[in-house]
Amino acid sequence: MKKEILIGFIVGVIATAFGLILALQIFGKSNDWGIVIRQAISENFLTKLMSIGALLNLGVFFLFLKKNQDHRAKGVLIATVLVLISTMIIKFLN
Repeated sequence: MKKEILIGFIVGVIATAFGLILALQIFGKSNDWGIVIRQAISENFLTKLMSIGALLNLGVFFLFLKKNQDHRAKGVLIATVLVLISTMIIKFLN
């Protein structure tokens, strides 16, 4: 059971990372991710990009639920909550 939750958590983190990269490519004004991230930090929209990146977790979550892999879906949910907490921390620190 713990292994299944861990697998779901890792899949959730990877999906969030891919979503963030996709958001950087779509909304960034440069092909260099470092420049786009620095711009996002200076213009205070990094948290918005992180939130958009976490949207891929929604698809993964429902995919796991459809396949009756509830523990993996729980891991994805934990990863999403972790993204939420880190987004809120970044938002309030700026």
